[in-house]
Amino acid sequence: MNTHDFNFYHGHDPRELVKTFGSPLYVYNERILRERCAEMVGFSSYPKFVVNYAVKTNSNLSLLKIIREEGLHTDISSEGEAVAAMAAGFLPKEMLFTLNGVGAAELEFAAKIGATISVDSLSQLETLGKVAAGGRIFLRFNSGVGGGHHEKVITGGDGTKFGIMPQYIPQVKELLAKYDLKLIGINHHIGSQNPGEAYLAGVRALLELARQFDDLEYIDFGGGFATPYHKQSGEKPLDLRAIGAAADELFFDFAKSYGKELTYVIEPGRYVVAESAVLLGTVHSIKNCGSQKYAGTDLGFSVFKRPTVYDAHHDIEIYRGGARPLHLTETAPPERINIVGNQCETGDYIARDRDLPPLREGDILGVTDAGAYGYSMACRYNHRARPAEVLITIAGDAKLIRRRDTYEEMLENMQGL
Repeated sequence: MNTHDFNFYHGHDPRELVKTFGSPLYVYNERILRERCAEMVGFSSYPKFVVNYAVKTNSNLSLLKIIREEGLHTDISSEGEAVAAMAAGFLPKEMLFTLNGVGAAELEFAAKIGATISVDSLSQLETLGKVAAGGRIFLRFNSGVGGGHHEKVITGGDGTKFGIMPQYIPQVKELLAKYDLKLIGINHHIGSQNPGEAYLAGVRALLELARQFDDLEYIDFGGGFATPYHKQSGEKPLDLRAIGAAADELFFDFAKSYGKELTYVIEPGRYVVAESAVLLGTVHSIKNCGSQKYAGTDLGFSVFKRPTVYDAHHDIEIYRGGARPLHLTETAPPERINIVGNQCETGDYIARDRDLPPLREGDILGVTDAGAYGYSMACRYNHRARPAEVLITIAGDAKLIRRRDTYEEMLENMQGL
């Protein structure tokens, strides 16, 4: 749905938000965030079911606190994410470190704070055994199922770097015995933006693999639930109820055949936060260059990388007066235009060949569904400051939850000659 359909801004004019907090600006809606959390918690009726939020998706402390209030735990992929999660109130026992390619120091850190660790290679298992012998661990397997909206986000099957291949299970068992490690859980992740059929195929594959281990306590199926990014073209949300009902049947049947009531885990990230945010930016120039028309904006890839890195689509809204975006039916005939950023790179764009109402300098653009892998992937390329983040609370207040970078902060970690 488009932002105006559910009063995303709670009466605030996006143009006034930009005047107050600066452009570009990430704007989050608390109500939508809580609704997506509740949908994930309600995904399964199985009695021992846990939702681990993937902190890499968005690690703003205010958002993490809301996510914790809604009953989610965390999936952690780095020491820094653990520090952020603990600052937001998550306990180490509410963290699963899903690590790959890390050194002994990071494994030792995770073990020291008391978090559960999942490793995804024989060499990492050996390293963990040396720094934390006798611990309780997870192992990440490549169950052979992969899928996703782009080759860079497929994390299962052939051609990916993740997980232990099933043929190495005998060596896994030898290392577990060598270091007195107790395998309490297995996990996998097939990729991002998957429909229900692919997710359920992954569930079946991992359950089958789990039969090769006795006395597991947890099985973690990862995330990857698709977000409808093409709402303006009529894309419908994922039917979570149907997927959850099919998963429940698999969960209950496996527990019965396995002979014990395990805990099942899912690891959503994008689904939880993507739709909770709109990225606002400003049109600064309109130009024709050859056969193409371009709108130059302050929405460079240092602010929002997904279109440049993944060729990702995000619907674009145009604000010229009030919180209601312009529509093609309300303006002159559409024009085909490229929306580009302010980085010194040809690949710096937000939308290509998009049919939009004719743009003007000074228009405010809204990049919808920008809450996942938006700010978390932002950087300071071209020495540009990262934007502020604002939360529209359930009460309707516009609360600053991260201030814009200052140039002083950007310089303070550098040492002069």
